[in-house]
Amino acid sequence: MPAPLLLIAALAAGAQPAASPPAPAPARPYSGRGRTFISPMGEPFHGGDGLAAWFQQADRNHDGSVTLEELKQDADRFYKTLDTNHDGEIDPDEITTYETVIAPEVRTGTGFGGVTDSDNDEATGGGRLGLLTIPEPVTAADTNLDRGISPQEFQTAAEKRFGLLDSNGDGRLTLPELQSARSAVRSNALRPHKSQEQSSPPDDMPPPDHSQDPQSY
Repeated sequence: MPAPLLLIAALAAGAQPAASPPAPAPARPYSGRGRTFISPMGEPFHGGDGLAAWFQQADRNHDGSVTLEELKQDADRFYKTLDTNHDGEIDPDEITTYETVIAPEVRTGTGFGGVTDSDNDEATGGGRLGLLTIPEPVTAADTNLDRGISPQEFQTAAEKRFGLLDSNGDGRLTLPELQSARSAVRSNALRPHKSQEQSSPPDDMPPPDHSQDPQSY
C-alpha cells in the first residue's frame, strides 16, 4: 500500500467520533410562589419582595408609611401605564393586554403557587397574590359595568381599597401592617378546599349575615 494511503488509514483508525453535547435539563415549571406580588391597584411585581418594592415606590416622601393621597398618586401613575392610547379610559383591548401581557397572574385559575380555583375556596386569580382578595383588581374598578375604567373610577377604587387596608383607621399604611395583611391572604389561599357537604352549616345554624360585606372595590 502506498505510504500516503497507509498514513490516511492510520489516522482514520485512531480517530474518535466527536462527543455529542449533553441534552439540556428539562425546564422546571415556574410556580410563582412567593415571587409575584399584585399591588392594591393591580400592578405586578416579580421576583424578590414585591410588597417591599411596591411600598417603597408608593411611599413618595419615604417617611415609612403610605397615605391615601400617596396611594391615589400611585394609582394614577399605573392608570397612565395601562391607558396606552391616552384617551382617558382603560378600554377592553387595554384590559386584555393587562390580563395577558402585563399581569397574566390575575386571570382566574392561575396565581399563587400554581393553585387552581378547584384547589381552594378563597381568593382566585390575583386575589392570592396581593393584600386584598380581588381576583382582577383593574376590572373590579369598573363600577358602572360599561367595560371601561375611567380615571375617576380608578381613583374611587383606590380610596375604597385604602379604607379596607387601613384597619386601625389611622390614615397610614405601614409595611409591617401590609405584611400582616399579605400573610393573612396567603394563609387563606392555601386552606384546603372544602366540599359542599363539609362547608354547609348545620340545619339549626342561621345563615351568615353578608349585609356588611364590601360589594365593590
